[in-house]
Amino acid sequence: MKKTAIIFPGQGSQYVGMGQQFVEQKKDAAALMKLAEDISGFSIRTLCFTGPIEELTRVRNLQPAVTVINLICWQQLCALLPDFRPAFFAGHSLGEYSALYGAGILSLEDTLTLVAKRGELMEREGTAHPGGMRAVVGLDIDEVEAVLAAYTGPGVVVVANHNSASQIVLSGDQEGLDAVAAQCTDRGAKVIALNVSVANHSPLVAGAIEDFTAVMDKIVFREPQVPVLFNVTGDSEKDPVAIKTIMARQIASRVRWLSIVERMVAEGVEVVVELGPRTVLTGMMRRILPKQTPIICLQADTPAGLVKVAEVLAR
Repeated sequence: MKKTAIIFPGQGSQYVGMGQQFVEQKKDAAALMKLAEDISGFSIRTLCFTGPIEELTRVRNLQPAVTVINLICWQQLCALLPDFRPAFFAGHSLGEYSALYGAGILSLEDTLTLVAKRGELMEREGTAHPGGMRAVVGLDIDEVEAVLAAYTGPGVVVVANHNSASQIVLSGDQEGLDAVAAQCTDRGAKVIALNVSVANHSPLVAGAIEDFTAVMDKIVFREPQVPVLFNVTGDSEKDPVAIKTIMARQIASRVRWLSIVERMVAEGVEVVVELGPRTVLTGMMRRILPKQTPIICLQADTPAGLVKVAEVLAR
């Protein structure tokens, strides 16, 4: 098998209908969905299958919903390829919890427990400190940071995600986002509001860290069986205690996705597979990698799509 990285999406990838084919066709997928519902305390399948999208996008609902779809996709790939072992796992923001499970750091139940609690705490902070996120396309990280360094106006705004050389995501309150977005537009950037309900990876959600750390203290983290490339550092980590600290910081820290992809490339990854709803990360990969790259980028969130991925990986 080719040297493969498995990546999992996070918030912003959701859509009504996600995971429905798996749950209706596969008993083990339906069982995983029921476990997620039992732990989260609400009907995830109803929101995933019929919406409404506004309710699905609420952070307390979205985090367990996207995570269980990611995990079902991984479960079903493992059923198709029982001997498959990737070279790396990574997940974008929320998707990092799916990576922790895939790598053996967390149990299935603990993964679902953590994302349910994380969603609850981040929604609490989002209600107390309203905000949002906007993608800036067309400026590099130095240009965006120069705009932020020079900004002395009202509000809160920071770089939340460094997704690619020309896509930076800002997070903050309305005042800060409006002002900095206008300055980025003046410099030739395109600014796009993201479909999220909280200012993730910003000081506005930092109040969740202490309570989430207390929850993690009761959870067993194990040494990874496969390397995970972490959002906060762009690097791998083996020590379970250090991983807990990284995951607590992740709530309000920058997502260094470009660094993660560059590390995969440097390590000789030949195939990158996005497992979970939509193709957001696959689109980022195509913007990051050179046009003539030999690296194959695949995505699957349906049974048919997963069969095609398994066929490529089995070659």
